[in-house]
Amino acid sequence: MVDVELNLAQIAKEEAQWINIRLLFVRGSDQETKTQVGKHDWAVFLCTDRGLSATDILELYAMRWAIEVYFKEAKQHLGLLKEQSNHYAAYIASIHLTAIRFCLLVMVKQAQNCETIAQIRQNLCSNTANISFAAKLWQVFRAIITGALKELKAIMGDAVALVLETIENHIQCFFMQALQLDPKTLRLETL
Repeated sequence: MVDVELNLAQIAKEEAQWINIRLLFVRGSDQETKTQVGKHDWAVFLCTDRGLSATDILELYAMRWAIEVYFKEAKQHLGLLKEQSNHYAAYIASIHLTAIRFCLLVMVKQAQNCETIAQIRQNLCSNTANISFAAKLWQVFRAIITGALKELKAIMGDAVALVLETIENHIQCFFMQALQLDPKTLRLETL
């Protein structure tokens, strides 16, 4: 740990703006057998409160790191500021909607006793992928069945529509039971 003075003046002609800071250098290599320390094995933490111990500085940065992780997750996975708008109100709404999404994930995490929010997000994404795949697969099967029934229309007559409707009802029941989809969601997925 080193205590130094730092000049915040950006231009040499500008009046000096000295502040006192504490620099904490930490070696973070997790390789016990590494004989030579590289530049990527070190981190430096800057603190304007010279009264803090090394432990206190690291604890404060650990709390700050949780905030950084939140913003990274929010940008990558929760849609933070991804709207195509130049309106200030849209950005404010985006920030609030992202925070609501995150809070909902935290509530589900607590309710389901999951270890991480990322685990909840992955579960939701995989469930969505399963629903989408199942709906698309049904569209393929429906096209095949419809084509086959058109060939049989001359033999079966109006019973073709009844057969297709019966199959459709059974498939909807399957989606509702297996994938926990209601008919409205199922219709939206097939659009």
